[in-house]
Amino acid sequence: MGTRWSAQIVAPPPGVQAAIAGALAHLIAQMSHWERCSQLSQINAAAPGGWHGIAPEFVHVIGVALDIATRSGGAFDPAMGALVDLWGFGPPGPRGDVPSDAEIDAARVAVGLGAIELDAPLLRLRRTRAARLDLSGIAKGYAVDAVAAKLRAMGCADFLVEIGGELVGAGIQPDGQPWWVDVEPPPGVALAPLRIALHDMAVATSGDYRRTSAAGSHSIDPRTGRPIAHGTASVTVVHADCCHADGWASALTVLEPEAAMALAEREGLAAQLVVRGEGEWLSSGLKAMLD
Repeated sequence: MGTRWSAQIVAPPPGVQAAIAGALAHLIAQMSHWERCSQLSQINAAAPGGWHGIAPEFVHVIGVALDIATRSGGAFDPAMGALVDLWGFGPPGPRGDVPSDAEIDAARVAVGLGAIELDAPLLRLRRTRAARLDLSGIAKGYAVDAVAAKLRAMGCADFLVEIGGELVGAGIQPDGQPWWVDVEPPPGVALAPLRIALHDMAVATSGDYRRTSAAGSHSIDPRTGRPIAHGTASVTVVHADCCHADGWASALTVLEPEAAMALAEREGLAAQLVVRGEGEWLSSGLKAMLD
């Protein structure tokens, strides 16, 4: 996944580290667009139109991704791999120039709602056009959930799991305190950290500053085919599970701040937007959690 993981576990059982590594390897073999032999990469390499059998975890993540794509009006898109690659943020590697309008238009032909058809009961999907799947905006969050599920299955009740800044906390620390997490503000923004008690909750943050290139922000708007250019510096979402937190944070980052906050209110999301020059915006769902 191109990042690191960590887990703080109260009274960890024997073999827990190997169990976590195994759970992550299982997901990478399904959904990594960096591994050529993964299920996702094999689907991307095949001609569009045919059905592909996928694992139950893959079905779940695609289902959540397609739901968020629909609810966000296409601000989130699991079929935008061609655009991600074009701007230098995918497996082909970085580029030192900005794609031409013709290149962007060509890549946009394959993206958008309707590019993926999911048949969840039969554990299969197909691409209706030559789209390239990219689950980097949601799979990491699901991986956190999967590690948490593995720990619970091993009898662990109190832990904090983190993968690349996405976290799930369960139970309490040995001193009886909850798992306190500070969400640091983006560089150059004068805000106090957002402190959250993760008690059977998840948190995910997406920001336009985490990865950049000569082309600009790594947050690509699938509706325009270009990096976002508005004032949102970061979005943090607190949710019952990290898969949804990760996907919604990615979607809200793409939207203009006003539209993002309106969507967060409509969906009942606990969200923080950090907008350059305007400070932080908190949804009513998050305000209720902090009161």
